Amino acid sequence: MTKQTWGMAQEALAQTVGQNNYKTWIEPIGFASFDDGVAALTVPTAFMGNYVQSNYADAILYQLNMNGLQADRLSFQVSRGAPRATPAPTPTDRPVAAAPKMDMQGNPLNSQFTFDTFVVGKPNELAHAAARRVAEGGDVTFNPLFLYGGVGLGKTHLMHAIAHELQARQPEKRVLYLSADQFMYRFIQAIRSRKTMDFKAMLHSVDILMIDDVQFIAGKDSTQEEFFHTFNALISANKQIIISADRAPGEIKDLEERIKSRLQSGLIVDLHPTNFELRLGILQSKAEMYGASYPDVKINDDVLEFLAHRISKNVRVLEGALTRLFAFAHLVGRPVDLELVQECLTDTLRESDRKVSIEEIQRVVCDHYNLRQSDLVGPKRLRAFARPRQVAMFLAKTMTQRSLPEIGRKFGGRDHTTVMHGVKKITELCQIDSHIADDLEMLRRTLEA
Repeated sequence: MTKQTWGMAQEALAQTVGQNNYKTWIEPIGFASFDDGVAALTVPTAFMGNYVQSNYADAILYQLNMNGLQADRLSFQVSRGAPRATPAPTPTDRPVAAAPKMDMQGNPLNSQFTFDTFVVGKPNELAHAAARRVAEGGDVTFNPLFLYGGVGLGKTHLMHAIAHELQARQPEKRVLYLSADQFMYRFIQAIRSRKTMDFKAMLHSVDILMIDDVQFIAGKDSTQEEFFHTFNALISANKQIIISADRAPGEIKDLEERIKSRLQSGLIVDLHPTNFELRLGILQSKAEMYGASYPDVKINDDVLEFLAHRISKNVRVLEGALTRLFAFAHLVGRPVDLELVQECLTDTLRESDRKVSIEEIQRVVCDHYNLRQSDLVGPKRLRAFARPRQVAMFLAKTMTQRSLPEIGRKFGGRDHTTVMHGVKKITELCQIDSHIADDLEMLRRTLEA
């Protein structure tokens, strides 16, 4: 047998076993020798030799004979260790300990979670850009990509969007998306059924591995061990890994330090809590989509703005409230106004009620801008006082249920029209002044903490 003969056999096998199977199981095989009807081949691991002899021996023997080599049997030897031939079964032999195939099917993907339906704003623009870059495929530029943030901020949406895009762009790629729970469950099942080597082979054969909510493996020693070795194997093979969690790697309690170190070696991106503009954009996008299902339901911007102000911590709750509102309005045949919102979403709004007081807002704003309380609420109209005052009014309007006259009274007895002007001014400035937008986001997060 010559290397040329084996090369011709490999080319033929690529057409018969499929590209994915070829790359995983046939391409790594090398030529060793041919003697007395036995074709000896080299493999990277004993597991691969056992698997190939059980699943592809007949196909290999057929192609070798088709290319002029009268081979009766195959043997495999591990190329990196002492050669140890393992006779492969002939067509008349009974296979010994056939290696079962593992299910490559990951968690189901949500068809709605695509890049087209992901609303981009300042709090998530970096995460979106990084996810887009990975989804383009090609050379791995940062590995792993680690996305983290609180509940309902879009981590899972971006993970699914990456998987959808990769499958559309490069269908030949093996993309495996698993929740951390599913990763742990499959590993435990593999141990119980004595198929851990199959589990390892399945994980190591993927091109892109995606693990969602990795914080759930923390404290699970055996699962962490398997995850660590899988991570190293894929990184060494220049395979892309994408991870999500609810907090940064260094903040995940009971996660092994060596895993934290590996996760911190790539690009870590924080999905910040949504701001008002992003929440409103999400609602407008969803309302447009729901309009196709409920053509009889019309919803105006006042209602969307009210929801964006009142439900601020969780986008899932926000979207759920809108879905509920559309369905309720359709069923009862009533127009969507604030009265209907209060009636339909009483429980949701109660849970989302902010417990922030105007006095607390004033104190936090004064600390941020290094002002005295008397300057913030006093009569002086200097820009150094007026802008922070307007910021505080804006926060009071959006973070409390106080009326405009009540807010005006808390700011030195000002008229409600002054409060309206201040709120409008800050709303406009947020669109053009990144410093104001950043200040508002920082103040809001401080008040909500």
